Amino acid sequence: MLKLILPFLLIAFGATMALAQEPEAVKTETSDLDYPDKPLDDVVDRKLLSEKRILPYEPVREGDILWSKKIWRVVDVREKMNLPFAYPGESLFEIIVKGLKDGALTAFSVEDDKFSYPISNSDVESMLFSTDTTFTVDPDTYEEKMVIVQNETNPEDVKRYRIKEIWFFDSESSTMKVRILGIAPIIDKLDENGNFLREQPLFWIYYPDSRQWFAKFRVANFSGNEASPISWEDLFEMRFFSSYIIKESNVRDRRIADYITNGVDALLEGEKIKNAIFNFEQDLWSY
Repeated sequence: MLKLILPFLLIAFGATMALAQEPEAVKTETSDLDYPDKPLDDVVDRKLLSEKRILPYEPVREGDILWSKKIWRVVDVREKMNLPFAYPGESLFEIIVKGLKDGALTAFSVEDDKFSYPISNSDVESMLFSTDTTFTVDPDTYEEKMVIVQNETNPEDVKRYRIKEIWFFDSESSTMKVRILGIAPIIDKLDENGNFLREQPLFWIYYPDSRQWFAKFRVANFSGNEASPISWEDLFEMRFFSSYIIKESNVRDRRIADYITNGVDALLEGEKIKNAIFNFEQDLWSY
């Protein structure tokens, strides 16, 4: 009887060993650091955004543009909807600086907002980095030494972005369209006592040539669902940001602040400009 049972026990033991799985190896991602086998901080190596290719803009004939107007607006990163702009480690300013260092983006001077004067990499570095000289005392020899300290622009100091865009009505498709032309990070200039003096745009980034770069970086924790991230190019194209208008194209080239000094009235004037664009499109239709 034992001789009959033994073969069945061996077969069952072999099947159990065959079904047993070895522990899953720890997934790693490649890195340029000294530690090449860095553990993957995720369940998969997410490459969808890094491999994403943007769709080119639909070509528009000049003869099909029935109406157009340029608008300048400001995005304040302290507003709740704009918090991803200042997410630590993945802020928009850090992405722009990385693009400038890698040569993927080109900075333009703020002498005008027509992207007339490109800025060299050395000028950008002098703009982003400042050098201070301080004196320290050696605790052993008590000798005073001069120390040169290099300060980098803190991304937290960029609290606003200026956006230049153009709205136009395409008669070929009978639709109102908008395209962003440029983005400029803004810092606050302070006096020696830390009092606010003025806003200082650092440089302009020509947005149409920068779309592919922005498409490679995700918007950090945009919707609370990290399984469905969007890129910065998606955010700008879908206009997932809050802003207020500071200027429209006009014959005197004035900003709203040049003829309305009260802050609340200036915001209302910006809303008036936005409503005028909306009403223009609606008035083209008859029901």
